[in-house]
Amino acid sequence: MFDTIYNDYLIPFAHHANVIVQNNKLIAPFVKEVTVNTILLLSLIATFSIPFLYALKSILYVKRKPNEPPIVPYWIPIIGSAITMGLDPIKFYRKYQQEYGNYFTFILLGRRMVTCLGSEGNNFVFNAKLADASAEAAYKSLTVPVFGKGVVYDVHNSVLMEQKKFVKSGLSNENLRAYVPMIEMETRNYFSRWDKRTDIQDVHKATAELIIMTASKCLLGDEVRSKLDESFAQIFHDLDGGFKPINFLFDDLPLPSNKLRDQAHVKMRHFFMDIMKDRRDKGITDRTDIMQYLTTNCQYKDGRKLSDEESAHIMIAMLMAGQHTSSTTTAWALLYLASQPNLFDELRKEQIEVFGSLDEPLTFDGIKKLTLHDNVVRETLRLRPPIFNVIRKVLRDLPIPGTQYVIPKDSYIQSILAISHRSEDYFENAEIFSPNRWVDFDQNNKERDDDLVDYGFGVLHSASAKSPFLPFGAGRHRCIGEPFAYIQIKTIIAVFVRMFDLALHENKFPECDFTTMIVQPKNPLVQYTKRDN
Repeated sequence: MFDTIYNDYLIPFAHHANVIVQNNKLIAPFVKEVTVNTILLLSLIATFSIPFLYALKSILYVKRKPNEPPIVPYWIPIIGSAITMGLDPIKFYRKYQQEYGNYFTFILLGRRMVTCLGSEGNNFVFNAKLADASAEAAYKSLTVPVFGKGVVYDVHNSVLMEQKKFVKSGLSNENLRAYVPMIEMETRNYFSRWDKRTDIQDVHKATAELIIMTASKCLLGDEVRSKLDESFAQIFHDLDGGFKPINFLFDDLPLPSNKLRDQAHVKMRHFFMDIMKDRRDKGITDRTDIMQYLTTNCQYKDGRKLSDEESAHIMIAMLMAGQHTSSTTTAWALLYLASQPNLFDELRKEQIEVFGSLDEPLTFDGIKKLTLHDNVVRETLRLRPPIFNVIRKVLRDLPIPGTQYVIPKDSYIQSILAISHRSEDYFENAEIFSPNRWVDFDQNNKERDDDLVDYGFGVLHSASAKSPFLPFGAGRHRCIGEPFAYIQIKTIIAVFVRMFDLALHENKFPECDFTTMIVQPKNPLVQYTKRDN
């Protein structure tokens, strides 16, 4: 039997294989002869390799569970779609939205990431019940080493709601009113450094420096602002180094940057606590910053007073969370204005209508009336939301309403804000920067008063989570710094347009850098020209 197979099949097959190999110019130099023994060896390897590879595939590749949203195909085990998604996230999510709809799964370093798109997807993520999905479980490994213990995602959600209420109460209209002249002064002082008639500058570098100055002056106090020297800048830089995407996926990696992060956290905590002690020793009680409010007015419902360490950690969280989002948004806003210089005259005209002239000091009440300034910020946040996605960890199998899908426990769900923000389903000519679109949008999307809910830090509209525009989030995790951010960014823009005209350097609008936690502009160069006042 074997002789028949050997003589009638294997020898002719070997002869035929040799003819093919010798006629192939690429293979021939490397293979002299294909023998029967070679064929038998390769056949043996294939016979045993196929079941081995199949077994390996079942171990390394994630299988779709019953009723799970469709899984995006991928080649590299464990890595999954990390590379293809990271190269161009907008293209990636749009492609699979067209293929699978608003719900699909992709694998990211072995984790199931269920993407939820559109207004219903936003609502599903932001209004998920605490028993179903957790922000704390999703972000704890990233934020706790930076912010510190006992605050934000290191506490039960009910405690977080109380802490958010403390901060929100400290950001009262009375305090915001006091912040506007501070921000105006800091902005004028900073941009006085641009003392040439015309020059080229990195606008993102400028806004990053300016935002930390204005935020520290208003929220953290004169003592912090006066110490924004090289040593504090280094502490901030080292602490900021802990905000790496890899730290979201893995706990306590022995990275040099994480060691510097941990050392910087201790230094910054003691920096704030020393100021608190000094204020008490000197009897200082008349400040309008958040530090003063946290250390004198806050106690939990159970009667326990907010500790100095908790106060310091909350201030670190405020500083770190707000710095990149506000500085990046301000930079993008100025870049968009540089791409449409005609808007500078419209913004100046609006200021003259509100304040009487461009020489009048800016005020809180006046800034609130600057509708076009407001819409410039909103349109910037629509096209360039600094936080690209919002994530929750699924705590138990979670059905998606209106579908047959069930998300498996221990998966992650995410809302991709940039996709709904740029969708033609909600915004006409969605890729175009058009601040005036918000006039019609507001008329057509008025909030109702019958859907109010209080998660513990103030009343919100629960239906707002269904909005296609959510740069500050929604639900119990909505950002409480939104009022300050708008006042801060609008005031900076208002001062800037009084001082300069602006154009894009070489008429190039920067691309997005998706490799960082916050979506920043690449090479954000502008050419400014000082105005004659």
